[in-house]
Amino acid sequence: MPPPDFNLAESKIAIIGLGLMGGSLALGLKGKCAALFGCDPHLPTLELALSQNIVDYADSDPANLLPEVDLVILSAPLPAILTLLEQLPSYTPNPCVVMDTGSTKKLIVESMSRLPERFDPIGGHPICGKEKLSLANAERTLYYAAPFLLTPLERTSPRALSAAHQIIEALGAKAKVLDAVEHDRILAATSHLPFLISSALALATPQDVASFIGPGFKSTSRLAGTSSSMMLGVLQSNQENILNAISELQKQLTEIKTALTEEDYATLESILNESRSTYQTLTGN
Repeated sequence: MPPPDFNLAESKIAIIGLGLMGGSLALGLKGKCAALFGCDPHLPTLELALSQNIVDYADSDPANLLPEVDLVILSAPLPAILTLLEQLPSYTPNPCVVMDTGSTKKLIVESMSRLPERFDPIGGHPICGKEKLSLANAERTLYYAAPFLLTPLERTSPRALSAAHQIIEALGAKAKVLDAVEHDRILAATSHLPFLISSALALATPQDVASFIGPGFKSTSRLAGTSSSMMLGVLQSNQENILNAISELQKQLTEIKTALTEEDYATLESILNESRSTYQTLTGN
């Protein structure tokens, strides 16, 4: 059995997936734990992680690393996280805390609940990132001051919760605990829908206007630069919530279109004033 108290400084941490999020996590935790292990199927990524001293040990096979660790963080695209959770029991016979950084939580938490008792799981999702992925774009301060959402299971122990809070504190992020179902409803509106809006805007814009694009278009369409390999699994796993968010967006666009079509500029002005006020309330600006 693991000791009842978790001490980050004395613990060995493994990060599976050394892309933007996992790499930034490693940079933020380096020197704050007893040892840092990195695992990634992409050999050049492992070479970069070792050559730049981002991790202490690296391997493409989790089975070569996980038996030695106290905590494993799954930082990969969502379908890969689900696969890793299924394979985890075969990688190590030892007890350890299991955490993730996936963008939806319901399916991950359900999969975590099926792990053998020797694993102590807790869901996690940092609200930060960039559209440019890979370890080469990782930043030590990526998590700083960002919300880091935690979705504990019924079986999550105080030790696992303490471990998650210690990691978040070491990264300079801000922990917030909520239910996995509520997490997915919220993120459909604040993260997944914005990605789809950016994608639709990019597709709706004629290519012959490229030389006229300014900062407004760039900031609004930025998320369209995110790899589909990162987002497709997210969209699949949170389909119902995202469809509800799309319906609400379509409703708002219809009201704007109707006011403009009917030249009802008083109504249009009212809509725009309300949207500005809502934006200020949502963002604190």
